[in-house]
Amino acid sequence: MWWGGRGQSFNIAPQKEEPEMGLSGPKSVQESRMPEPRSRRLSSCLASGCLPGEQILAWAPGVRKGLEPEMSGTLICTNLRVTFQPCGWQRNQDTPLSSEYDFALVNIGRLEAVSGLSRVQLLRPGSLLKFIPEEILIHGRDFRLLRIAFEAGGLEPQAFQVTMAIVQARAQSSQAQQYLGITLSKAGQGSGSRKPPIPLMETAEDWETERNKQGARGWRVSTVNERFDVATSLPRYFWVPNRILDSEIRRAFGHFHQGRGPRLSWHHPGGSDLLRCGGFYTASDPNKEDIRAVESMLQAGHSDVVLVDSMDELPSLADVQLAHLRLRALCLPDSSVADDKWLSALEGTRWLDYVRACLRKASDISVLVTARVRSVILQERGDRDLNGLLSSLVQLLSAPEARTLFGFQSLVQREWVAAGHPFLTRLGGTGASEESPVFLLFLDCVWQLLQQFPADFEFSEFFLLALHDSVRVPDTLTFLRNTPWERGKQSGQLNSYTQVYTPGYSQPPAGNSFNPQLSVWDWDLRYSSAQILQFQNPGYDLEQCPDSWLPRLQVKCLNFLNSLDFPTGSCCQTGRSERHNVLSSLGKAPHYSSAAVTYSPWLSLGRQMS
Repeated sequence: MWWGGRGQSFNIAPQKEEPEMGLSGPKSVQESRMPEPRSRRLSSCLASGCLPGEQILAWAPGVRKGLEPEMSGTLICTNLRVTFQPCGWQRNQDTPLSSEYDFALVNIGRLEAVSGLSRVQLLRPGSLLKFIPEEILIHGRDFRLLRIAFEAGGLEPQAFQVTMAIVQARAQSSQAQQYLGITLSKAGQGSGSRKPPIPLMETAEDWETERNKQGARGWRVSTVNERFDVATSLPRYFWVPNRILDSEIRRAFGHFHQGRGPRLSWHHPGGSDLLRCGGFYTASDPNKEDIRAVESMLQAGHSDVVLVDSMDELPSLADVQLAHLRLRALCLPDSSVADDKWLSALEGTRWLDYVRACLRKASDISVLVTARVRSVILQERGDRDLNGLLSSLVQLLSAPEARTLFGFQSLVQREWVAAGHPFLTRLGGTGASEESPVFLLFLDCVWQLLQQFPADFEFSEFFLLALHDSVRVPDTLTFLRNTPWERGKQSGQLNSYTQVYTPGYSQPPAGNSFNPQLSVWDWDLRYSSAQILQFQNPGYDLEQCPDSWLPRLQVKCLNFLNSLDFPTGSCCQTGRSERHNVLSSLGKAPHYSSAAVTYSPWLSLGRQMS
């Protein structure tokens, strides 16, 4: 029994035969065509087109997708996503996780039911539908819009059933966080011709390899958080100065917000160190030994120390969310803004102002890091949002390896995923008020740099769009959990009773049923080989790629783009630590001033999506 509005009720017979979600053909054929070796296991999991743990809740055949191009097909709602399957469409067996019309429930920003010309109901999670809809509009948080019209004006029971199924699935998804991801057995994985995986920074070996690559000889890999008993939002391993003991780290980190004390983010080849940390508890009363340990970590062996307030002159999380909502409304196909007013409306969202502010501050910090050997500490109260954004941009500006395809993916994994950026909360997956797409702001900053310096990036705009579209896919936990601890617990790496951790790429003990999780970097399961080739930037010139853009930024901007006019000198104040109490300076970072930045407004590709 499904209850309608105004005292009406509708008796709907249960649907007996579930539709197959796009895969056809005998199982043996599917397995023979899947790429080896990982997709062979996915073949059995996805024999019906469903993800592991996915259940079909309702479907409506014979619907019509509006907007260009119009087509008929079937609308299917599961406990993980909503998908439209055109008539005769078959899911590509070589890329079983790819579908143009999949909407993960966490990706649905707004759901509207329409009847007639003027009857519109906004359906929030848990709402009751007041009428049988003639069509529904699914607004995606990724700027997509799916308009579905039902047969014969929507008077069929399936229209009501599938719409209510979407409403209820969204409510249950936000409460239970049902995105379990896909696990793959590594036991039978052959090396073949596959590229090495992106280091997930889940093992001490990953951190040691990266430390050696950066040449950070004065630092070591600490195991003090190996069981997440220092901070669940921190990775199991991180870099600390050689001379600091783990016992000192444990005590010192307790004086910082959420236990996120100072640790190395990146070592510059010239000798400078870029650190990040959370806010210092003002009510904390550390003893002399703790103060000495914190000072040693902040100084990192340098006499010149600069503390940078990451939140100064940058937008708040609420500002970023408001700007993104305005931008998304502006870029949707049903936007009511006239074409001649569109650029003015884009400026009014302030999204580009925030992109400019982030790039300008990252440029100033890059000057600090590269101008002389010193310790530069990024400080943010939570250390999980703007610190990751600024640290990543500084490395993009100053390190050529970060601008390679492999290096950029490793950078995102280390500075965002492993560092504990709360992706699920910031992308609206928990329904909490802390939604704020800081990571998407970072991707837009990278896009701006890519447009100005196309020959310096190995990856292309297509790769950034693919990464943008992958932040809400339900088949991987990379961006659908808030902390490394949550990912490990969900994937079976953590035993909830003993908190014994099994690294994802270590040999599991005998009898352990743990299977490592599929990560977002497994592109071959979602994109074809031809599409993955488009991740490469054909204009990339490794030989002419400089160590830093700072010496030539001003000239290039003025001559070619007249766009982001980065300063070539530091306008920042620096502070020296003369063995005084550095803790008194925490939260009092130097104030940044910089030359005005002008830019050329960009037209969002999302405005062209349907």
